[in-house]
Amino acid sequence: MSKLLIRNARLVNEGHIVETDVLIENGFISQIKSGLSDRTVNRIIDATGQYLLPGVIDDQVHFREPGLTHKATIKSEARAAVAGGVTSFMEMPNTVPNALTQDLLADKYAIAAQTSLANYSFFMGASNDNLDEVLRTDPKTVCGIKVFMGSSTGNMLVDNEQVLDSLFRQSPMLIATHCEDEATIRANTERYKAEYGDYATADLHPLIRNEEACLKSSSMAVELARRHNARLHILHISTADELVLFDNTIPLTEKRITAEVCVHHLWFDSRDYATLGNLIKCNPAIKAPHHKEALLAALLDDRLDIIATDHAPHTWEEKQQPYWQSPSGLPLVQHPLLLMLDFVTQGKLPIETVVRKMSHAPADCFQIDRRGYVREGYWADLVLVDMNQPSTVTKQNVLYQCGWSPLEGHTFGATVTHSIVSGKLVYENGQFLTDQPGERLLFTR
Repeated sequence: MSKLLIRNARLVNEGHIVETDVLIENGFISQIKSGLSDRTVNRIIDATGQYLLPGVIDDQVHFREPGLTHKATIKSEARAAVAGGVTSFMEMPNTVPNALTQDLLADKYAIAAQTSLANYSFFMGASNDNLDEVLRTDPKTVCGIKVFMGSSTGNMLVDNEQVLDSLFRQSPMLIATHCEDEATIRANTERYKAEYGDYATADLHPLIRNEEACLKSSSMAVELARRHNARLHILHISTADELVLFDNTIPLTEKRITAEVCVHHLWFDSRDYATLGNLIKCNPAIKAPHHKEALLAALLDDRLDIIATDHAPHTWEEKQQPYWQSPSGLPLVQHPLLLMLDFVTQGKLPIETVVRKMSHAPADCFQIDRRGYVREGYWADLVLVDMNQPSTVTKQNVLYQCGWSPLEGHTFGATVTHSIVSGKLVYENGQFLTDQPGERLLFTR
């Protein structure tokens, strides 16, 4: 029997901060109360002065395996995630080959079962011609269906209106969408190629992938969801314009339409292209400063439900290409919690809200079985953070296979000291203690 006792922690959970002890037995939280004592424990962690949080659940990552393993692998990126306090992830289907069949989806689960330190789930991909395969997806064992309603990798742009209507009408589970209007982007691309040619730079990205492209596509997704009462989750909202589409008058668990914001759309803005260029080129684009302020306000008033990363690594060499050739995406999964804890220090977000948006809300939104909260009988996915121990991002401590981060040189005010995944102490003070894989996420649908 494996037992781990955390003592004297400042537990942040369900809107409260309390000093308490937590006992973990065989993967699960068995007791939460002060003064716990158990002589049979295998390990005691004295967490005096530290915050204990439920592990972050990142509902949108790209770990690049199979087919793009020169950029990343499930093993490498899951390690980076765990070091940053992300104990569970949901990964996207635009790997190579695209996860457009049940067999290809099963292949990804098989890889993760052997190599992922974090708990895992994988989205089933939709295309214009795989509706039958999509409808075979098991809602209890797969996080959702991913639909690219805009430019994407491979055969994953779904632009057939009849297919979209059928998918929203028939899907037995959550549909997660990337919303950018393809026609708008193509027209803007032609315009700026004609104007700038080979001299285009990354600061054009938010003009090409602009507010109009986002709002037009998001509005279409919302209209389809309302027409068919589908369960819609719109990923990486990046504009103030789109916020009119979302409701904050009902609890998250009752919403049929939910929305996510990503850390880079809260942290960076268009002024950062001058120094970071292609390193922060991503889809949808990082836009003008007023957008990130509006996104933060919408997060605080519950129009936006979840904070995620859209972690999307590329090699340094790929990113150094000219603007038109440089791929979109940036690596972020090692640092989302620390980014948001900086917001806490700056007075922009209460720490209780960070926990709600990064742990509780993903669990509720996706109906994940016994995760996302610190409760007796739940899986022990836990993170300890020291708010008085600064940490600086350097090339030497970045764990992504790509070896770089747009945050290099930034000093966070806090440090993730321990990560516990499904009851196992996996990471402690910069060291990985085990290579035993995490668990497959299950869903109560």
